[in-house]
Amino acid sequence: MSNIKMYGTPTCRDCVIAKQVFQELGTDYEFINIEDSQEATEKAIELNNGVRKIPVILFADNSILVEPTGEELKSKMLS
Repeated sequence: MSNIKMYGTPTCRDCVIAKQVFQELGTDYEFINIEDSQEATEKAIELNNGVRKIPVILFADNSILVEPTGEELKSKMLS
C-alpha cells in the first residue's frame, strides 16, 4: 500500500495534473475516487476542514495539500 493517498475524480483537471506529477516522479500513490464512495467524499471534506475541494493529497507525514499546482506538488515531493 502506498504512503500517499489522493482523493479526487478521474476528470478533475487538478487531479489529472497531480497524477502526471506522480507519474513523472515515479511516485506510488493510492487514488481514491470520491465519485464511487460517499464515505471517501466525506473523508476528503473532513481532511480539508469542511471544504469540498479536490484533489486532497494526504502524505505519510500526515501533511495535506489541497488543489496544489504541479509546481507546489513537485516542491513537496522533492523536499
